[in-house]
Amino acid sequence: MNPYVLMILVSSLGLGTTMTFASSHWMLAWMGLEINTMAIIPLMTQKQHPRAVEAATKYFLVQATAAAMILFASTTNAWMTGQWDINNLPNTTTCTMITFALALKIGLAPMHLWLSEVLQGLDLLTGLILSTWQKLAPMALLIQTAQMADPILLTSLGILSSLIGGWSGLNQTQLRKILAYSSIAHMGWMIIVIQHAPQLTLIALLMYIFMTSAAFLTLKKVSATKINTLTTVWLKSPILAAMTTLVLLSLGGLPPLTGFMPKWLILQELTAQGLPTVATFMAMTALLSLYFYLRLCYAMTLTTSPSTSNSPPHWRTQTNQPTLFLTTITVITVGLLPLTPMVLTMLM
Repeated sequence: MNPYVLMILVSSLGLGTTMTFASSHWMLAWMGLEINTMAIIPLMTQKQHPRAVEAATKYFLVQATAAAMILFASTTNAWMTGQWDINNLPNTTTCTMITFALALKIGLAPMHLWLSEVLQGLDLLTGLILSTWQKLAPMALLIQTAQMADPILLTSLGILSSLIGGWSGLNQTQLRKILAYSSIAHMGWMIIVIQHAPQLTLIALLMYIFMTSAAFLTLKKVSATKINTLTTVWLKSPILAAMTTLVLLSLGGLPPLTGFMPKWLILQELTAQGLPTVATFMAMTALLSLYFYLRLCYAMTLTTSPSTSNSPPHWRTQTNQPTLFLTTITVITVGLLPLTPMVLTMLM
């Protein structure tokens, strides 16, 4: 892609997200979401492949549907109250419609079916943008409107997303689909506590962005898109394979890695709010996600590639790729748990 065009598209992504962050008016927030959507579609189709075009078409239709729901609900709210203020949603129906529209934008269950199919048709870098940056603007709107939403609705969305995200990833062999269901499960953890402690949702979102970025960039480094290609990683780079294993275990939420921090804090907050049953169920659904992370770690570190392979393996890693950013976020993904008190002090 032309570097000038790429600069315009990346700047548009930043502009749309910033506009949504800074707006207190539903029309401006909607415009920011639309700029975000239109900027990422050319990035999706830069790889000339039918799957990429199909993924971009599905993504456009889903995002357009969600944007139309947001525009209709905000217009109805302005017609009833005379205001476009984001924090003014006295009507339960309007607030519920906006919550469902934002859940559709970020891929919460049961509006999650598009995410795995879209992510499967993209390259790893565009999938990284879709899984991290594109979540920021809808999550900002959800945090602002969560106090006015139905708590039963938010709890149901969180539990269902965590359950489906863990359950659906069990039988997958494509790494991008596994990361898509991982995203659905992590979004469920954020939504379950968004009404009780929005700061914990922000912490979970930041940790998710760090861990998912490390996972995507590592897979990009070793050119892996399927589980069976992970069996050659240990032969190519043992250190990279070991660090990737730690990143995946951190995504699963195992101590003493960084991914344990948001799950621990969220379970603690749910228990303090008098929801021990919900906390127990969320902890049990985390075991489902942990299983397919362990499956990836097993394929990467405890198996070797067979000598009779149907496809020629890539035995060498590309050494000309910059690794400073990957190294930084990998260290954050692995070793941030001891700094939990500092993170809580900064964000709460």
